[in-house]
Amino acid sequence: MKSWWIKFGCFLTGYNFNIINVSSEVSAKAVKRYTSAMLIVCILWSFIGFVFTQRYLKTGFVGAIFGAIVLCVIIIQVERQIILAVKKDWKMYAFRSLIALTMAIIGSVIIDQIIFKEDIEQKQLYLLDSKVNQILPNKQAELKKQIAQLDTIINAKESERKKIVEDISLHPTIKNITTQTQSIPVSNTVKDSLNTAITNTKIVKANSITVNSINNPKIELLTPLNKQIEQLRASKSLKDNQLLALRPSLEKEIQSKVGFLDELNVMFLLITGSGVALFVWLLWLIFLLCIELFIMMSKIGEEQNDYDATVLHQMELQKKKLLLLSNTN
Repeated sequence: MKSWWIKFGCFLTGYNFNIINVSSEVSAKAVKRYTSAMLIVCILWSFIGFVFTQRYLKTGFVGAIFGAIVLCVIIIQVERQIILAVKKDWKMYAFRSLIALTMAIIGSVIIDQIIFKEDIEQKQLYLLDSKVNQILPNKQAELKKQIAQLDTIINAKESERKKIVEDISLHPTIKNITTQTQSIPVSNTVKDSLNTAITNTKIVKANSITVNSINNPKIELLTPLNKQIEQLRASKSLKDNQLLALRPSLEKEIQSKVGFLDELNVMFLLITGSGVALFVWLLWLIFLLCIELFIMMSKIGEEQNDYDATVLHQMELQKKKLLLLSNTN
C-alpha cells in the first residue's frame, strides 16, 4: 500500500520512483508530504474550476468536469516548478508568490460569490429596477409609436371600407351598356338610259344598344380589405400585449444575461459596503494564499535530502562523461 501511495506521489509530484525507492525514509516522507499538499490544492482548485465552468461558461456537468480537470492539471504543473527545483532560486520563488497571490484573489472571489449567492441575488434585484427604468422608456416609446402607426393605417382602411359599403348600399347594381355595330346591306335597283336595270348594294351600319344590370364591382374589394383590417388589428393587439408585458419581459431578459462581471460588480459593492463581507473575503484570501504558498515555503525550509543529492550526483557524472567524450574526440 505504501509503495502504491509513493508511486502515486511520484506521478503527482514528478519525482523519479526508482530513485525514491532506493533513497532514505526522509526522501519518501518528503514525497508523501508534497503529495498531501498537492492533493489539497488540486481538490480546492478542481472545485473552483467546476463551479466557475458550470455557472459562468454554461457548459453543463460534463463541461464542468472537464474544466475542473484542466485547472487541476495546470495547478500540478505550476507546483512541480517548485517541487522539482534541485537548487533554490529566489527569482522563481518570487514569481511563484506573485502567481499564488493572483490565484488566491481569483479563488477567493469565486468562492465568495458562492457563499454570498443569496446576498448577491438580493442586491441584483435593487440594481435590476434601475436598469429596467433606464431601458423601459425608450422601449415603451418605440412600441407606442408602432401602435400609433397601426392605428393610423387601420383608421384609413376602415374609412376606405366605409366608403365602399356606402357606395354599395346606394348602388348595389350598376347598368352595363353594351353597344354593337352591325353592317346591313341595302340594295337599290335603277334603270339607265338604255332601260337596263342596275342594282347597287350599299352597306348601312346600324348600332344596337343593350342595357344590363350587374353587381357593383366594389363588392369584390371588401373581402381582401377585411382581411387586411383583421391582420392589422391582430398586429396592434400583439403590440398592446407586448406593451403591457414590457417590464416583466425586460426584467426576465436582464436576469437571464447576468454574467461573471455583473456578479463581480455586485460583489465589489457588497465588500466595500459591509465590513463583515470584507472580513470573510480577506479570510478566504489569506487561506488560499497560505495554501498556494504552502509547498513553496516547505521547499524553502527543507534541507537537501539524499534524493536531491542523488540527482545532483548523476548530473555531475553525466557532465564528466560528456567532458571525457569531448576530450576523446
